[in-house]
Amino acid sequence: QVQLVESGGGLVQPGGSLRLSCAASGSIFSINRMGWYRQAPGKQRELVAIITSDGSTNYADSVKGRFTISRDNAKNTVYLQMNTLKPEDTAVYYCYLLGGPPGVLFRYWGQGTQVTVSS
Repeated sequence: QVQLVESGGGLVQPGGSLRLSCAASGSIFSINRMGWYRQAPGKQRELVAIITSDGSTNYADSVKGRFTISRDNAKNTVYLQMNTLKPEDTAVYYCYLLGGPPGVLFRYWGQGTQVTVSS
């Protein structure tokens, strides 16, 4: 079993910054990728950013140039630095991990952390 624990959400004014963290623990054999999704009220969950085991990254167009994803492989932790936040970034942010034993991939989700951008 794999557990994902997120931290770093909160209330911030437009133009401000937040840093989210997600630490993975448990029976982690191999991590293929980690990242962040978000879900705003009344909307579907959407990809924010993903980082693979070799360090390749992918971002939603809406956050390119403002958000940066990084990863500490030794700590099985992924970070999301969010700058120049906008009200439309308000959502519950979910940590995501894809990994497992050789030949098998499982998806794991964190419990979510609220990010609210408002003046």
